[in-house]
Amino acid sequence: MAVKIRLARHGSHKRPYYRVVVADARSPRDGRFIEEVGRYNPLTNPKTINLDIEKINDWKTKGAQLTDAVAALVRAVEEGPKTDTTVKKSKKQLAREAEEAKKAAEAAAAEAEGAEE
Repeated sequence: MAVKIRLARHGSHKRPYYRVVVADARSPRDGRFIEEVGRYNPLTNPKTINLDIEKINDWKTKGAQLTDAVAALVRAVEEGPKTDTTVKKSKKQLAREAEEAKKAAEAAAAEAEGAEE
């Protein structure tokens, strides 16, 4: 019997939440499952991920295959919350900041010249 750890969709129209379940690969997406090993809610901010990693690892040792989505969730839980967020800047904004830095450096140099005299 091929066993997969996958997402089962629940919730109403356009308000999904997912259960992470261990199920026979032949059963339908939201159909019969063997065990529930977690939950995932993409609508909350930040996204809510509750997984029982011990059960997932136990099932993996028994031969269960993780789907790509569940593997990404497990990876996210193991890495922990993201702390560094980089803001992408446009070329115009980068050029403007470079020009401001250049003007500040010139002002500092002119001030240093005035202090020497």
